Amino acid sequence: MTGRATGTLLGLAIGDALGHRTEFLTYEEIARSCPDWRRLPLPERALVTDDTQMTLALARGLRTAQERGPLTPLRVERPVREEYVDWWRSPQNNRAPGMTCLRACQRLSRDELRWQEASDLGSKGCGANMRVAPVGLLPGLTDRQFSGTAQLQSALTHGHPTALAASELTALAVRLLATGTAPGDLPGLLRAHALANRTRYDEFWLGDLAAHAQDPSPESFTARGWDDCLLELDRLDAALARPSLDTDPCEITGAGWIAEEALGTALLCFLLLPDDPVAAVRRAAFSSGDSDSLACLTGAFAGAHHGAAAWPKEWVGRIEYREELLAFGALWD
Repeated sequence: MTGRATGTLLGLAIGDALGHRTEFLTYEEIARSCPDWRRLPLPERALVTDDTQMTLALARGLRTAQERGPLTPLRVERPVREEYVDWWRSPQNNRAPGMTCLRACQRLSRDELRWQEASDLGSKGCGANMRVAPVGLLPGLTDRQFSGTAQLQSALTHGHPTALAASELTALAVRLLATGTAPGDLPGLLRAHALANRTRYDEFWLGDLAAHAQDPSPESFTARGWDDCLLELDRLDAALARPSLDTDPCEITGAGWIAEEALGTALLCFLLLPDDPVAAVRRAAFSSGDSDSLACLTGAFAGAHHGAAAWPKEWVGRIEYREELLAFGALWD
């Protein structure tokens, strides 16, 4: 299997473009224009949303960080923070971006603020794990660098412990699939990781972030996030035990506006159709919730598993930011 990084990045952008047209629509409204989810078309102008834009911002920041040496908190924070602020200032940032990202990036633009003061500790929106796939593709990371980078990129905007945990699990799912893990093994491995790390707070990577919350200790802060993700994995297991392809996935594992539900529902769409990546992203995009983020993550999972050949050439040829996505894929494959 070749081109797994390329497959991941193309898949997330394809899913994003599919879901761009269906986000904010009810299930009934989507069905009026396309009665069969299996035939949901990719728009001729396959424009993406802030999901892909912020994924590329993170990718650029991480590329710069790795060019400067082994990843450390300061080496990651500086370029990623700059890229997030550049995205916030860009005239192309007109794709209904999330309010948490906008507010946090505005605060990050103030150089005098430490990032822990800019972060929104009350938000566990999916804006952090929708963009985290590049962390799962970076070569040569230790487990601590991997975990720290996934959580730090989240915490720059979304400091809620569930956003941190869901970002790490999302990146881990990409990492596992890209290195050959069988899809059916994924839920158990993610659960084991969550349980093993439930009370681990890495002060080296997160600094005093937990002190800005109301939890009695850093350990209780981090446990709160992992517990939310473990409950979502319970819902995923129950859904996979009684699979239903023709039910709105948002009715089963959640609408995806919050981080753990974005992870769970995207995993559900992928794991219902692990051998059919195109159907998987269509299933995710044809949904009543945060359709672009759900299909974006589903596409990332499917692309990590199948590689670049997963996606129809005519779809790849129409996707916005195609050249930059391909360049990062080539860098990390």
